[in-house]
Amino acid sequence: MEKKFTEELIERFLKYVSFDTQSSEESEGKCPSTEKQFRLAEYLCNELKALGLEDVEIDGHAYVYATLPANTAKEIPTIGFIAHMDTSPDCSGEGIRPRIIRHYDGGDIVLNPEEGIVTRVSLFPELKDHVGEDLIVTDGTTLLGADDKAGIAEIVTAMTLLQAHPEVKHGRIRIAFNPDEEIGMGAHLFDVEKFGCQWAYTMDGSEVGELEYENFNAAAAKIQVKGRNVHPGYAKGKMVNANLVAHEMIEALKDERPETTEGYEGFFHLTGMNGSVEEASLSYIIRDHDRKKFEERKQKMQQIAERLNQSYGNECVTVCIRDQYYNMLEQLSNKPHVTGIARKAIEEACGFCTVVPIRGGTDGAQLSFKGLPCPNIFAGGLNFHGRNEFVPIQSMEKATMTIFHICRLTAEQSSL
Repeated sequence: MEKKFTEELIERFLKYVSFDTQSSEESEGKCPSTEKQFRLAEYLCNELKALGLEDVEIDGHAYVYATLPANTAKEIPTIGFIAHMDTSPDCSGEGIRPRIIRHYDGGDIVLNPEEGIVTRVSLFPELKDHVGEDLIVTDGTTLLGADDKAGIAEIVTAMTLLQAHPEVKHGRIRIAFNPDEEIGMGAHLFDVEKFGCQWAYTMDGSEVGELEYENFNAAAAKIQVKGRNVHPGYAKGKMVNANLVAHEMIEALKDERPETTEGYEGFFHLTGMNGSVEEASLSYIIRDHDRKKFEERKQKMQQIAERLNQSYGNECVTVCIRDQYYNMLEQLSNKPHVTGIARKAIEEACGFCTVVPIRGGTDGAQLSFKGLPCPNIFAGGLNFHGRNEFVPIQSMEKATMTIFHICRLTAEQSSL
């Protein structure tokens, strides 16, 4: 990529991360969940207008939409690129102080010598894959925000790159930036009809070269346990300790946890617990790539509850399970051109393409089930949601070029 555009890419990213856009799970249905996300949305609108994009708008929920018009009269599918503006609630995104480590030497990175905060290669061995590259890191007190402001910077820079190369023909390109992805709400109010694309790509993946079009099927479970509190001196045969019943549920699910699974293996993840002798509650998320196994996992949780009720009373344990999203492969398996173009573009930009399953969810999964096929492409950041997050500049360059090549290849394949 030309040096001018690399410099613009870095400058954009550093500007975007200066905005605190942390979303909140305590918003009680409000979108965006935090008003501060509007500030970045408004900045992006002004920037896109200044760059000459068309149909630039921000709606009442901080969704930003814009268009790069086609530069050819040929009939080419309208495609889109999407990234989210919010950062994770798991770590502060206020007052981010990034710095660039040029020609990384492969050693531990001291982020904050005063507080003794270090990114150690022994804990983050992925650093070894980026020796010699230029890494953007934090000062160790916040996350970085590469998830997903790297994606935003890459999309905007790719649009300017296409504008600078009119000899590269492309169709109408739509871009969108949304709030609240980190709390699972990014796609809920996304206007697929207004976006008007035949397919799209989220730029929200991690390691360079990765393409993702399979994700977990996902559900959230809330387990309520009602105990029977009796004076402990006279409790024999009478007391039912809700904490201990809840512990039995945990024990029954302990063999398949996030920390013991990988690849296509699903899990039960205990995310919260509260309790007393009288009552207790457990919060779980249920994940599996295979839809049949996903349904079996939900049944297993209900069966454990039934068994506990037989032991302690029919109303002791109740389980409420709510599906969250499904595996986008169901919607993409019959659209090989969507993933095929992405694979070829990644290979051109990176020299290889690695197809991996997402051990999580993505806005693209929900959008795919809303009628917008939407695989996920790497944005280059690593160690998301924490103070050890970093992004290699070279990975961001390759992501930008991937977008550029997708636009070109879509036009070329449509004219065959």
